[in-house]
Amino acid sequence: MSNEPIALSTALASFDALWSPRIVTRVNDYDVRVAKVEGEHIWHVHDDTDEFFLVLDGELHISLREPDGERTVLLPRGAVFTVPRGTEHRPYAPSGAAILMFEPTGTPTVGDRHDEIPAHVDATTGHALTT
Repeated sequence: MSNEPIALSTALASFDALWSPRIVTRVNDYDVRVAKVEGEHIWHVHDDTDEFFLVLDGELHISLREPDGERTVLLPRGAVFTVPRGTEHRPYAPSGAAILMFEPTGTPTVGDRHDEIPAHVDATTGHALTT
């Protein structure tokens, strides 16, 4: 981790891979990750942690399977949303987006339980940022 300021635009410009987050910094035991996303992720669940999303650019949709049924939240640029732990969800970005996520270090991008992982989704706990 750098002890210098990091411009999020520079961090995002340093990679092209979709659904493959980069760890920008750490706060206590949490990763601050940025990712470029387009198309669909997979349905998955984080059993023991919430998942925070901030849309930096574009628009992100998150489908949720909740006790009262399925719904989708729409996050335009600048919007934040937290998926509660234990909630099955699927992020997708029909036109692409850049997002920031805040979650405990070591949290897998595909959760603790998930659908089959397609080739376009990187099953990782985040990659080191190289700028």
